[in-house]
Parts: sequence; structure tokens; C-alpha cells
Amino acid sequence: MINRTYMGLGVSVLAIGLTAGLIIRGQQQKKPDDPMTQEQMEDMHRRGDQAMGFDHLKTTHHFILARDGGSIQVEANDPKDKQSRDQIRMHLHHIAMMFSDGNFEIPMFVHAETPPGAEVMRKLKAEMTYKYEETDRGALIRITTTNTDALDAVHAFLRFQIKEHMTGDPLEATAKP
Repeated sequence: MINRTYMGLGVSVLAIGLTAGLIIRGQQQKKPDDPMTQEQMEDMHRRGDQAMGFDHLKTTHHFILARDGGSIQVEANDPKDKQSRDQIRMHLHHIAMMFSDGNFEIPMFVHAETPPGAEVMRKLKAEMTYKYEETDRGALIRITTTNTDALDAVHAFLRFQIKEHMTGDPLEATAKP
């Protein structure tokens, strides 16, 4: 009788422990709209520095939604930091060409997942234009489209970037930037 009681108690404790472990593990997994953990953010920054060729701590990203698309802008924080400025320009020029070809491998690598909107942007690449422009401290890419599905995809992609990079940029479209 004692053995059955302890055995039943042991099974109950094991079941509770496993359930608690699964709940805790589930809470540690990133959900679509949950903020990243510090470790996930550090991993993203490490991958980003590697993929972009410049230090994220020396630069500022902005992702702006516009009624006809949006923009990706990166600037060197220090106006005298010509190395970061030049690396930004090289990276964004390359990104504009890749995106035009429907290639979103770099954002997928940086974020360790396919950003929302990327697949539709790939499929509708002929419906969008990517215009590279230099700025005083870096560069930007203007993304434009008249296709509503492509526009929704661009906005989803940019909103994801705003949230992941915690830029504080508006999540709603404005007039052309």
C-alpha cells in the first residue's frame, strides 16, 4: 500500500514537473508580437553586424511606412565616422539590388526567420521599385509600388523591422518621406 501511494505521488510530481517545464519553455519561446529576450537581441545584432559590415552601435536604423511603400534608412551616428557611412552605403546599395531580384536572404539571416511580407515581396518583385539614395551620413532605400498586395507586404516587412530593431518609428503610413 505504501509503495503504491509513493508511486502515485511520484507520478503526480513528475507530471507537474513536466507540465511546469513545458510552460516555462513555452514562455521562453518568442511569440510573433512578443519583445525579444536580451539574448535574442544580442544574437540578432551579432548576425546583423556580420551581414551588414558595420557596427549597429555606431549607426541608427529607421524604417518608415509611406502611402506608396516606405523606406529603409541607416545613418552613422557620428558625422565624422566615414568608415560606417561608407559601409552603410555599400550595404544598402547591395540590399536594393538584392531586393529588386526578390532576394531577402540577408534579413532572413539577421532575424533568423523569414520576415512577414518577404515572400509576397519576392513573388511581386516586378510590382515594386527600390531606389537607392545616399544621405550625408549613410543611405536609404525608397520602396514604391502601386500594387495593393505588394504595399501590404512592404508595410508588414517594415513594421516587423521597426519592432525587431525597436526603432520607435511610426507603425502607420505617412505621406512620402
